[in-house]
Amino acid sequence: MDVILRAEGVDLFYGTEQAVSGAEFTLERGEVAAVMGSSGSGKSSLLYCLAGVLPPSAGTVTFDGIRLASLPDGELSALRRTRLGFVFQYGELLPELTVEENAALPLRLAGISKAHAHVMAAHVLGRLGMSDLLRRRTSQLSGGQSQRVAVARALVHRPDVVFADEPTGSLDSVNAETVLKEFLWLARRQKTAVVIVTHDAEVAARADTRYTMSDGVLAQRVAV
Repeated sequence: MDVILRAEGVDLFYGTEQAVSGAEFTLERGEVAAVMGSSGSGKSSLLYCLAGVLPPSAGTVTFDGIRLASLPDGELSALRRTRLGFVFQYGELLPELTVEENAALPLRLAGISKAHAHVMAAHVLGRLGMSDLLRRRTSQLSGGQSQRVAVARALVHRPDVVFADEPTGSLDSVNAETVLKEFLWLARRQKTAVVIVTHDAEVAARADTRYTMSDGVLAQRVAV
């Protein structure tokens, strides 16, 4: 196995409340893994631990042989910016920027020229059906449109792993299918690994492996 991400014995507490309990998780390059569970099951908290956004209270998360907790804050931020992609549940776009500027942001932060970054962003946005909205401010978008911009921003720099928290939750069936196909294309063609947190069984069925989560406990992985 060519494992890119591994979690071992991960616990996460918010004060005295335990959100994640003893999670064991592995992700190979090019693998699409789905984590299913109801609201409040702990799946988003687990995702933030896997992505290095939240440090686990116990246990370890290792990315490409690097224990995330061992990295200084600056190096961890740089790793998340250059090698990881994020699709948060509510988009988290910058409303003062255009669609194209939001999608190009990871490239601009990596030092890519504005012209080149915008060409790359426009290409990804086009694959997601957003070519006619490149110059629109994201404050003027619908929820579904904003989510597709967030997906483009997560994919534009071709990360090693994409973490997606309910990425199709605000999308209609047509656009949800477009987003899922883009994730699968990345996994198959570029060996980008994808972790999708979802409550939608149809989305989870498209993954290579599936986990379920309940009351903070992650069940064993199952090949779909």
